[in-house]
Amino acid sequence: MELFDSHAHYNDEKFLQDKEQILEKVYKSGVTKLICAGYNLEASKEAVEIAKNHNFIYATVGISPNDIENELITEKQEGINQKMQNELIQIEELAKNTKVVAIGEIGLDYYWNKENKEEQKIYFKKQIELANKLNLPIVIHTREAIFDTLNILKTEPVINKGIFHCCPLNLDLIREGLKLGFYISFAGPITFKNSKNAKEAISAVPLDRILIETDSPYLAPEPIRGTRNDSGNVKYMAEKIAEVKGIPVEEIAKITYQNAEKIFKLKA
Repeated sequence: MELFDSHAHYNDEKFLQDKEQILEKVYKSGVTKLICAGYNLEASKEAVEIAKNHNFIYATVGISPNDIENELITEKQEGINQKMQNELIQIEELAKNTKVVAIGEIGLDYYWNKENKEEQKIYFKKQIELANKLNLPIVIHTREAIFDTLNILKTEPVINKGIFHCCPLNLDLIREGLKLGFYISFAGPITFKNSKNAKEAISAVPLDRILIETDSPYLAPEPIRGTRNDSGNVKYMAEKIAEVKGIPVEEIAKITYQNAEKIFKLKA
């Protein structure tokens, strides 16, 4: 059974000491493709390097909402200052690498950051523009910002659509995201014993629009919750979805693999 982890962070410091050993173990476990996701400029550079050094790994590049400083950017300034401009120029150059398959993770996060909502929105819009310019999909992070996230996606159309990564188990978000043409990616929270709406959320996503991910090294699923996560654990998300959908886990593995190849434009 081959699996595709659509979102992981081997550019995170938690993998600094044993990254190569973990990646070898992951591949041998059956995870034969995975995405290493960027979240700021340095992490995006590292994601590209990791992808270049491993045939089965691809990268995304972008500035996440949790990596945006409060620069007092205003629409009056056309949403741009020198720091933002420099970052976006470098992200664009990175995105031209053949192993880069999306712009991300990008989006809005009002859980960790409540003081720079306008800056987050501007970065989100600018990176959507970049994705459209480069003919790439986007990978969306949204937390406690559902209304603004959807509003931007409705007013700033994304040509190649993309993915709601580690999608919050909010049925309104899932339904609206699907209407807009996006894929829904589920991570460890669907397996948590105290997770609300997991069954309903999984049921709401058609098989041709569903992906699985680990968001490693975070959000380790049951039954290993609380440990350092890695891509080998993506099987637990496949098992949970198979249970809810009532079909064999091998079928879920095959479907999510094909869906990931399709949205990231990878050859089978």
